[in-house]
Amino acid sequence: MRVLAFARLRELLASGELTLELAAGARVSDAWRMLAARHGALEELANSTRFARNGQIVSCDTRLADGDELALLPPVGGG
Repeated sequence: MRVLAFARLRELLASGELTLELAAGARVSDAWRMLAARHGALEELANSTRFARNGQIVSCDTRLADGDELALLPPVGGG
């Protein structure tokens, strides 16, 4: 699956785009755990990161399928 990262997440992953191989039936939370295991600094953003699967905002419990695109969305600030 293709993973896209933006802003601070992109910096922590040292890339804006990665490829992950996940087991059948994996969920968004499984993808996050795999990325965090490889890039421990992601943990600082665990509670504020949101996810989009194929352009739709989803929860951590959402199942992923082969060929999906998962976007990691950092918190947005401003005023």
